Amino acid sequence: KFEFTNVKCTSLDTKFTEFEYCLIKSINRTYKYVSLKTILFQKPVTKVKLNFALYKRFNGYKPFLYNITIDCCRFLNNTSAHPIANFFYGFMKDYSNMNHTCPFNHDLIMEKISVGHLNHQVTKVLPFPNGDYMLDTYWMAYDITRARLAVYATIS
Repeated sequence: KFEFTNVKCTSLDTKFTEFEYCLIKSINRTYKYVSLKTILFQKPVTKVKLNFALYKRFNGYKPFLYNITIDCCRFLNNTSAHPIANFFYGFMKDYSNMNHTCPFNHDLIMEKISVGHLNHQVTKVLPFPNGDYMLDTYWMAYDITRARLAVYATIS
């Protein structure tokens, strides 16, 4: 069973981007979701890279399986060309307005990414072992790191 434990959004360049909101919302004991909105101050954005790394907690968070940097503009032109990135993209693509190729000329939103959806991805599609995880992402525009998003979760 997948469960969110925390989400942290950090703007590393407040002249370029800020988070309007970044939260886990618990509706009841079984329904939780993550939502966030990133305001872009310099639009359009035509060159985006993403570094994402998965960590598992063993006396602190240690690297687990993946640490990948992708060119988002190229990836979004052909998502099937990078199966690992496509698996993680599947977490958010139906809940986000980041589902088209560059340029991004609007604020970026991920709305109501539910526990149920992610539970299916990490227990049925590609089963992960039980434990505490952190998906640590760094978002770069024009080769400058602009934001960090860290999602913490437990699989039991």
